[in-house]
Amino acid sequence: MSSFYITGGRLRSTIFRRLEEWQSCEQALLIELDPASRESRARVEYVSPPEVRPGELPAILFKSASVQGNTLYACTSTEVLVYELPSFRLLHYISLPCFNDLHHVCPTHQGTLLVAVTGLDLVVEITTSGRVVREWGVLGDDPWIRFSRHTDYRKVPTTKPHTSHPNHVFDIDHEVWVTRFYQRDAICLTTPGPRIDIAVQRPHDGYIFRDRIYFTTVDGHIVIANPKTLQVEKTIDLNQMAGQSEQTLGWCRGVLPVDERWLWVGFTRVRPTKLVENVAWIRNGLLHRHKPSHVALYDLERNTCEQEIELEPLGIGVVFSLLPVPVQPVPVQAVSVQATAPSIPPR
Repeated sequence: MSSFYITGGRLRSTIFRRLEEWQSCEQALLIELDPASRESRARVEYVSPPEVRPGELPAILFKSASVQGNTLYACTSTEVLVYELPSFRLLHYISLPCFNDLHHVCPTHQGTLLVAVTGLDLVVEITTSGRVVREWGVLGDDPWIRFSRHTDYRKVPTTKPHTSHPNHVFDIDHEVWVTRFYQRDAICLTTPGPRIDIAVQRPHDGYIFRDRIYFTTVDGHIVIANPKTLQVEKTIDLNQMAGQSEQTLGWCRGVLPVDERWLWVGFTRVRPTKLVENVAWIRNGLLHRHKPSHVALYDLERNTCEQEIELEPLGIGVVFSLLPVPVQPVPVQAVSVQATAPSIPPR
């Protein structure tokens, strides 16, 4: 893999107050990183317009995104943006009043979009024109009992604490699935009942690679599940690959398998928060000894961390997705071939 995309945000600097997660970033940022040279290039720098964000210190960043073909599907906390690759020309822009703390967007086989509306414990299916096709309360209830259809939640800074906190939507055999943070699982929304148990810790991403699903948990585990049996086949503790480090790896979200052996994982520096239960997984004494935001390459055969690249010097303080750069077809150039008579060997 020569390079990959990273979505996240540029941290807002402050001296006189501690910022919460929903105030943390001042700009959404998508970079392309070449891990061999450690060089990066900013592909998209974006700030949400005032009409679709809270009035004071809004968190503006790209959350989890998806790539399909030559199209990238990205979201901020209150918007969905669809880009053409590799030009990053904006194809579609959607922002709905129910959008609060969006965490992920991905396309369906029908050409619609699935959006994890984390702030309302909701998943919606929408068209690229913004029409809502379907919606699911991820706890099996009606989320509009707790929330109001008449409120513009784009203007609400946070609805935390959440009851479920859905993070990542994905497709198994044309069925819609979502990871649930507090329930430590992934469930099927279109056919209620099927469930993948992710008991080791609270999950975030669910990345389908070949015939397996790679889940990340916030404390640095990779949980590999079989989408046919819905059983966890392997759990990998990345903390054990950090050697004798006395530092917390960070808030683990994005994952990008290169193949069955090599794996890139993204980590965000852990910062103090009022929501203590969200960082309860951090080992005693390590809260103030944490690594900066970074990506790391793991060798799953040798159980080693082979490379780490800090991202804060590259502008990204909060890390969400790691995404493959689509391979662009090489144009075929016409070659003029001059016919020559075959040589005749001497007699």
